[in-house]
Order: sequence, then C-alpha cells, then structure tokens
Amino acid sequence: MFAAERRQLILEMVRANGAVSLRELARVVQTSEVTVRRDVRALEAEGLLDRRHGGAVLPGGFTRESGFPQKSHLATAEKTAIADVAASLVEEGEAIVVGAGTTTQELARRLARVPGLTVVTNSLLVAQALAHANRVEVVMTGGTLRGSNYALVGSGAEQSLQGLRVSRAFLSGSGLTAERGLSTSNMLSASVDRALVQAAAEVVVLADHTKLGSDTMFQTVPTDVITRLVTDEPPAHDERAATELQALADQGVQIAVAGTGGAGSAGGDQLPPGARPRRDVPLPVQRGRMAAGQFRGPGGGLAAETLERTARVADLRRR
Repeated sequence: MFAAERRQLILEMVRANGAVSLRELARVVQTSEVTVRRDVRALEAEGLLDRRHGGAVLPGGFTRESGFPQKSHLATAEKTAIADVAASLVEEGEAIVVGAGTTTQELARRLARVPGLTVVTNSLLVAQALAHANRVEVVMTGGTLRGSNYALVGSGAEQSLQGLRVSRAFLSGSGLTAERGLSTSNMLSASVDRALVQAAAEVVVLADHTKLGSDTMFQTVPTDVITRLVTDEPPAHDERAATELQALADQGVQIAVAGTGGAGSAGGDQLPPGARPRRDVPLPVQRGRMAAGQFRGPGGGLAAETLERTARVADLRRR
C-alpha cells in the first residue's frame, strides 16, 4: 500500500471513530506503528487530525493535555478553594487514595494537618507535599515514572493497588462531562486512575470550571461511579460549564461548589451509601454565585446550609 493510500485510510478511520490508537491503525493498514506514527505526523501537519498519546483524533474534537508547568498556573485560586472543600471531607484516621494532578497536589498540602491519615498515591507531588507530615502515613505505588505530571504509571502501579480497599478516592483529570464522566489524555494515566477507583468505596472528583464540558481521549471514571464533584462556580458567561453541572446533578452526582473568596467547607445532607439524591422540586433561587461549600442538587436547587468544618467533624464523631 502506497503512503497516500495509507494516509487516506487512516484519515477515514479517524473521521469514522473520532479517536483511534496507533496499534489499531497499524493493524488495519498492515504496517508498523513507526510507519503509522510518521503518517499521522504528516496528516497533523496538514491540519487534518491531531496526534494524542498513542493515537490520533479529529482536530479540535478533544482537549489537549498541558504539561505540569502550564497546569500549575491555570485557575490557581479555584484549585485552592476546591482543595479546601475537599480536605474538609477527610476524617481523622481515614485511609484514602489520591491521584496525580495539580489540584490533588493542593489537596495534599492541606491533608498534612489531618492526624492518623493514611494516603495511598501514585503521585510524587502528593507524596512530596506530605513528606514532612509526622502524623500522616504515605504509601506509594510502584510503576514507571511519567515525567510530564510526576506520576507512577504502568502495570507496576496497577498491580500494587490490587486487593486495596479505602474509604475514598480523590481524583482529577483533563476533562469532565455528564455523558462520559472524567477523562484524561494519556492511556497509562487513565489505567492507573481506574485502578484507584476500584480500590475506593466512594469517588470524589476535583475539577475546576475550565474542565467542565471538556472531553479527552480516555475515560477514567464513568459518571455513575462519581459520588461527589468538588468544583468552583462557573462565570456567568460560561453556559457550557453551567449546563454540565446541571446534567451531572441530574444524574445523581453530589456537587460541592467552592467559593474563591476564601476557604470553603463541605456542607449538605449526607446520603446513605449507594443512594441517589431524590429529585426535589426546584427551589425558586435567584441566579448568582453560590456560597462556599453549598451543594447543587437535582433540579438546580441549593440542597442544604453551609457548615463550618469543626461543626461537621464534631457531628460525625457523635455518630
């Protein structure tokens, strides 16, 4: 098969499927992955498709993954507020898993103050943030280092999580939609995130508003597996993010909205394990910014009062 024929077939496959791995392309066109990678690079130069880690996608159809230096400077105030709310969900003596990412790194910095905590992670940045926390035990997975986000990936990381059971998993990603859930641009990272999810009774996703409505190549957490989303309120002009928030709430995801003006605290009614929020009649609330730590329930209403973290912990201890 000539190069022009191969590239035409590759382009047709990507257009038909949206995203195709290099391995699958090589199998269909009956050539090596090295040759396919060269063809994909040539098609990208013509603007006909985009390269991704291990595959090709339609141009503009999926979000590109930025490196750690770029991510660390995006939505910093929002990530800080989200980390404050997420940290208030963690109880003394709990065992949790924390995935890789700049938002989970912010969370880890706050977890250093929680006594008796055990944190299992594949992130070097999370481990570094907790390295000097005397009352926190840090367990690292095995695996191969992925330098772009300082995470351990591969079969070694996944195998080390087998048989593990913790109360919660805290994960972030590259995109979040009601249709596909949480996703990321890297296949190896996605596989480890799935293993982290399997180890946890509850899944808490940390995603600022810039990730809402964005879709990336590899699904990590389906929407029906997400217990809670901690995010910030989208700007008034961001209709896409607001629509995704409502769609996620309609599918039963508990949503905590962090205020960027100060530290939020997690409030709202706690559902029994495995229960879905009831579909309340929407309350007549005025549009505007939600108070820190409030939940948006199904139908768009605000589903409970804001609580101070100390009061919440005290109430849990009494139970």
